[in-house]
Amino acid sequence: MEAANAMGSSPWEILFHVYLKEGLPAIIRASAVSMISLIGLTAMAGAIGAGGLGNLAIAIGYNGFQNDVAVVSTLIILLLVFITQWIGDLLIRRVTH
Repeated sequence: MEAANAMGSSPWEILFHVYLKEGLPAIIRASAVSMISLIGLTAMAGAIGAGGLGNLAIAIGYNGFQNDVAVVSTLIILLLVFITQWIGDLLIRRVTH
């Protein structure tokens, strides 16, 4: 920050070119973790009757004795988590300097 200030950068340039470039990987990492937590929480909410894949896995798969439905819906939830993590890692690699 002091080097950018010494070179005559404005406060907005310091904000976007110094602070944001340094903090962007951490922001993306925290966003990816939040998205993964959101997927897990919605699956748990669905397990208690809120609908969605969690409800499909519990109500139809487990309670209906259709193990294939439970396994496939669980695999879909896992696939969503893996894809979210992969995209987050890809973005972090691109913005890390």
